[in-house]
Amino acid sequence: MTEEKGLRERVTRQGEEAIGKLAQDLLENPVVSGALSRVFETRERAVRAQEVAMGALNLPSASDLERLTRRLRGVSQRLEGIEDGLDRLEQRIEGLGNSSSIEQRLSAIEAGLARLEAAGAAPDPAAAEQQAS
Repeated sequence: MTEEKGLRERVTRQGEEAIGKLAQDLLENPVVSGALSRVFETRERAVRAQEVAMGALNLPSASDLERLTRRLRGVSQRLEGIEDGLDRLEQRIEGLGNSSSIEQRLSAIEAGLARLEAAGAAPDPAAAEQQAS
């Protein structure tokens, strides 16, 4: 079993080395590298021509859709951040609304206002004398 596994690994390694050497030789060949350069240049021109044609037809190109997708992801992430902030704010407001100390302070303010109203409604003896004169 180990002999079989060792043989398979050796054959695989030799095959990989042979393919690597062949690829290296092909890339070093000026005819092949020139052909590859021309193929890539032609592909680039075809992509530009396609974008121009799509623009003339008022259709979005693949790069337009990719930019739109990136922007949409960015907006989505910002919206999630805003939602998280609103959730935290809502929790804080709920925590404040349940606080009995705020209710006690409001009750004290209401009582103070009631005293002020009562004091303002009572007749002032000095003012009554001036009106009689």
